[in-house]
Amino acid sequence: MRVLDRIRSNSTGRLALKITVGVVGALVVAIGIVLIPFPGPGWAIVILGLAILAIEFVWAKNLLEFTKRHVQSWTHWVGRQSLPIRAVIGVVGMLFISAVVWTAVYLSMDINLVTWTLDFVRGW
Repeated sequence: MRVLDRIRSNSTGRLALKITVGVVGALVVAIGIVLIPFPGPGWAIVILGLAILAIEFVWAKNLLEFTKRHVQSWTHWVGRQSLPIRAVIGVVGMLFISAVVWTAVYLSMDINLVTWTLDFVRGW
């Protein structure tokens, strides 16, 4: 943190740091949001962007703490559930992600993955 303190010690450095952190953090959050519907680390990238923004912005630090608290709460709650309940949560999550991916592919590329897959399987 000494480097950041040195940068913040004058008004030009403080402004440059705030702008740089704001732009980089917002870009990382935006990329994460775009990636959320697809398999992969979309939410992790959004949280990384919030962590970057939290370096300079109190609202981002508060939102990051709120997010951490609720993710931990959810994780602990799921961990306390029986195996069948966790399986149902997993299946519902998988169905939701599948629906989001189907919608994203259909709206962006006009490809119906269900009919495309059925046609592919029938072609064997």
